[in-house]
Amino acid sequence: MTNKEELIQIITKLERLDEEKAAVSQDITDTLAEARIKGYDIKILKQILKLRKMDNDERMRQEEELETYKTAIGIK
Repeated sequence: MTNKEELIQIITKLERLDEEKAAVSQDITDTLAEARIKGYDIKILKQILKLRKMDNDERMRQEEELETYKTAIGIK
């Protein structure tokens, strides 16, 4: 395979991946809109997604640290 062919192959693959990314992004937007219509809080859903990506130890550490900070400034 020549450099030209290889470059064209890479560019074609990147274009295809970009199209797939746009489709997935639209699916996410549509799903969030559907959730909003059903009465779910989108901010909370996004926070839950973020928490589910963390491992348990990291999530617990962050929650403990947040509680420490809240206590320090008088937030319950």
